[in-house]
Amino acid sequence: MSNEKKTVAVLGAGTMGSGIATVMARAGHRTLLFDIDDANLQRGVDTVHGFVDKSIKLGKLDAEAGQGAKDALSGTTALSDLSACDVVVEAVFEDLALKKDLFGELDGIVSESTLFHTNTSTLSVTGIASGSTKPERVVGTHYCNPAPLMKLVEVADGRHTAEWAHKATIEFLSSLGKTSVVTKDRPGFIVNRFLIPWENSCIAALDAGVATTEEIDAAVLGSIGHPMGPFRLLDIVGMDIHQQVAMRLYEQLRDPKFFPPPMVERMVAAGDLGRKTGRGFYEYDDTRLFGS
Repeated sequence: MSNEKKTVAVLGAGTMGSGIATVMARAGHRTLLFDIDDANLQRGVDTVHGFVDKSIKLGKLDAEAGQGAKDALSGTTALSDLSACDVVVEAVFEDLALKKDLFGELDGIVSESTLFHTNTSTLSVTGIASGSTKPERVVGTHYCNPAPLMKLVEVADGRHTAEWAHKATIEFLSSLGKTSVVTKDRPGFIVNRFLIPWENSCIAALDAGVATTEEIDAAVLGSIGHPMGPFRLLDIVGMDIHQQVAMRLYEQLRDPKFFPPPMVERMVAAGDLGRKTGRGFYEYDDTRLFGS
């Protein structure tokens, strides 16, 4: 796959989907953001536009390039609109049957050469690929969150992934300015295998009164050198998503370090999910993913 501009579809307009769509549109690819819900779709499009506008305001993107990125993006609730896509990136809810069904339905819509990417980090790429009649074209591409800011993408082949699909995926990710690391098709891949237990430890420390939210975030920034503290990151990811990912990994690995602390359940029950609800570990006036 060359570096020429592609038509790319992103399935799911949530946090990860809108972030990945931002990456695609910013790279100049014609980008179709798909969601079955009109409100979610509009929110996703607004999130992409908001990130682009903020990048222009901060001087990280010139106005012409920013307008080009916004013009490259469109939204749809019809899978049939994806017929001309060169690449489809699935970033929907972590449900194996849903992901399999989407790829199976797309088999009859897109061309045989279309690459299928799944952003899963907890489910089997092989299992997801089994929903397609061409499992050889399915590759796991797990974008680190927040996708527009983090360069790393984990690449995991399924059992039947073809060499051409793997090579084309690496080339495509390089054209996006991303750095690829290849991992086996195992629960959590590399990043979440380490990140989820660490985040759980930070949450447990906060709940135990070891330090405040601000102090723990400051300690991480000042000692480990992460670009943001664990609680700022969790507010972007969403506590509901953290809970789902942690439970998926716990169910497969049966290691207690993946089990989310009680504070997670309390926050989810209260609706304190993070930036998208206006309150998580911090409070937000702007609920867009990358608001002020």
